Amino acid sequence: MELIDNNPIYGYELALKLQEYGLEVSEGSIYPVLLRLQKKNFITGKMKKSPSGPNRKYYYLTEEGQIYLKEFKINWKNIKSSVDDLMNGGR
Repeated sequence: MELIDNNPIYGYELALKLQEYGLEVSEGSIYPVLLRLQKKNFITGKMKKSPSGPNRKYYYLTEEGQIYLKEFKINWKNIKSSVDDLMNGGR
């Protein structure tokens, strides 16, 4: 959702961006996740013309999605801190 928050993005582009971060994600696994996020009203999609080829569905973070993303980041920091402590000998 962080990538969608920065800029509207379409599915294939999202898969490529995740690969740039070292996350091997196939297109086939991206779309079910996007659909679930849409059903939870965290993102919304809008069809736009493509500079080449068929129209593309661009995804945008909703207000609910922005709230969820902020909460997720707080929880992630807490989990990361605990795991870092464990990996450093339980300090």
